[in-house]
Amino acid sequence: MSILEYSFFQNALIGSLLASIVCGIIGTYIVSRRLVFISGGITHASFGGIGLGVFFGINPILSAMVYAVLSAFGVQWMSHHVKVREDSAIALFWTFGMSIGILCSFLTPGFMPDLPSFLFGSILTVGTPDLVLLTVVTTVVSAVFTLLYSTIVSIAFDPTFARSQRLPVDTVEYVMMGLIAVTIVSTLRLVGIVLAISLLTVPQMTANLFTYSFRRIIFLSIAIGWVDCLAGLFISYWFNVPSGASIIFASIIIYALLRTIKAVVFKFK
Repeated sequence: MSILEYSFFQNALIGSLLASIVCGIIGTYIVSRRLVFISGGITHASFGGIGLGVFFGINPILSAMVYAVLSAFGVQWMSHHVKVREDSAIALFWTFGMSIGILCSFLTPGFMPDLPSFLFGSILTVGTPDLVLLTVVTTVVSAVFTLLYSTIVSIAFDPTFARSQRLPVDTVEYVMMGLIAVTIVSTLRLVGIVLAISLLTVPQMTANLFTYSFRRIIFLSIAIGWVDCLAGLFISYWFNVPSGASIIFASIIIYALLRTIKAVVFKFK
């Protein structure tokens, strides 16, 4: 029986495609706007939402999503209105979220069987609810980028100029921060809290080797991200190792190989 005939592997393939699409879109904005550190902070802060969800007996993904969005808005608000440096605000929400998550994990009676999958990812355990969530998030993100593409690109590269053109910079930035948070949480089942930020940056870095166009980077990132996921999936299956780490390992190896090939080609050109 072929592995492709198993429903869990089919779910993993669909999940990886959806994650590649949404991360390819959002990740291009993150890299262009230089929000990698903020995204890392939101990723780790979401652990507080997972801990609260487990402690109060509600869906951990739902609570993590709400917590991540509030953390993203909190960082945005503090860095713009409370005269707190952005990196300090990120550190505040990052560490506070992690501390809440750890405390709730210890205070929750019994054992948290899903904790490793939230931390390190387990794409082979992705179920129908996870696919539905990814589908909704992908649809919303795609719709927002389609409707506001020119505005988003302007803000991503030069928010000061965008303000001079009377574009709604603050509103769009809050919307984008919310979408970043939702995207991060929707991919936790795939690669986990520890590695989620890589899925939003490494495919874009790889795509950036071949083009500087925002639109082309999006499409290339989606394709490269799915190749990374497929390679990681098969590595995970063949060697019986964690899928999240395998996906990120494969993505970085592919990036390194392509960068080396490009350097060699240009050297002898």
